[in-house]
Order: sequence, then C-alpha cells, then structure tokens
Amino acid sequence: MSLEGVSIVRSKRTILTDITLSIEPGEVFALVGPNGAGKSTLLGALSGEITPSQGTALVAGRATSSFRPKKLSQHRAILLQSNQVSFPFSVRQVVEMGRNPWVGTDRADSDEQMIDAAMQLTGIEQLATRRFNELSGGERARVSLARVLAQDTELMLLDEPTAALDLHHQDRVMRVIRDHATGSRAVVVVVHDLSLAAAYADRVGLIVDGRLVAVGTPEEVMTPEILSDAYSVPLEVMRAPDGNLMVVPIRGTPSGSD
Repeated sequence: MSLEGVSIVRSKRTILTDITLSIEPGEVFALVGPNGAGKSTLLGALSGEITPSQGTALVAGRATSSFRPKKLSQHRAILLQSNQVSFPFSVRQVVEMGRNPWVGTDRADSDEQMIDAAMQLTGIEQLATRRFNELSGGERARVSLARVLAQDTELMLLDEPTAALDLHHQDRVMRVIRDHATGSRAVVVVVHDLSLAAAYADRVGLIVDGRLVAVGTPEEVMTPEILSDAYSVPLEVMRAPDGNLMVVPIRGTPSGSD
C-alpha cells in the first residue's frame, strides 16, 4: 500500500499536498496531527475511497482506481469515525457484514470462524443479540472494529478507533491492532492520543496543514520540538515506567497563583 505524490483538492481548497508514503507489511503505522490537518482524508486516499486530484494510490501494486469495489474490499478494510447503521441489525449481523467481500469465494467457508474470533478479540460476545442502535458509543466502536477484523484483509485502515473508549478498552483495542499486524498484514490507524500512538506504533506519520511533515519511529517523530511546533502548544516527552514515551502538555501557572 502506498501513495505516490498524492494531492487532494476539494472546492478549490487543497486538503493534502504531495504525499508520498509506503505502508510496510507487519507494521502498525499511526497517523497523528492537529484537528483538521488532513488525517481522515489521507486515510481515505489510502483506502481508495477518495480519488487523488494528483498522484496515485496503490494497493497490491495496482492503482486503487483500477479495482472493482468488491475486489478492493478483499485487500483492505476501513473503519470510519461514524459508526451508524440505518436498520436495527443485531451486533452479530453487523459483524457478519465484514464477510461480504468473500461471498462466493473459498474463503466464505471461514465466515463463522472469523466472526466468532473477531467478537472474542473485541470482547463483544455478550452483545451478540443486542441491536446495534441501542448500544453506547464505546460499544458501537468495538462492534465496528470487530466487523473490520472479521473482513480479514491484509490492510486495515482505522479512523480513531479509540475515540469513544475508556482507558481499559483503549488499551485492549490497541493490543488487538498490534497483534493483527503480523506477516503480510499491516494497520494504519488515526490516533489523537500521542502516548497511545507511541506505545503501539512501529512508525508514526505527523501531518500538519495537509503536509506529511515527519515520518519515522516514535522516538524520531515524537520530540518536544517537532510536536510543540505541530500542535502550537508546549509539549514534554518523557519515558513512562514501562519504557514507552509519554506526551504531556506543559501547562502555564494558573492565574492568581503565588
């Protein structure tokens, strides 16, 4: 999966500018950056959902635009920020939707196995008969992730999968993502929590104002100088007791303090 010189312009506004990026098999690649920087648009370009105004997006060595939708869905799975379902499907039915790309193929024989495994990994077995629209935001997020896992593709593209989750489930979801990225499989994940990105990603891409300004390991990208400049706020980067990087704001002295 790669982007070669991709720019995206919408309504005369440039959203992405000259992005070149390769996602390697076996890696978790975290996209980070301020609000409105272009992270979701970049994810859309990688997935083939958004057509570049300039440049090329490639999956399995072919331009995404050359694939029929079903065939493209056999190579990559997408989790969007919005977790909405129009009809009152049960949780299990929503997870089953992830198997649609494999209807009529030999891999359809694994449907039940993949659905059960995805539900177990995300801890939603007890929700199987509940209606999706009756769930909390965090429960919907985990069900939607299970749908993507059940699709069982070589590339997963996840837009803020931890946004609606408590600390326990944030960590659980990121461990699932980490474990998924093995062999020929890779994950690209948009994350706002920089410390989560540092703990679980092999590489980080920092996007600011539609430009990919830094790509590398968490240690290479997540420095106080780079992050403070990108987010326009003083940030400190330190080591947690487990050895992972932690990113915290440097807060000013409260008004009225001695």
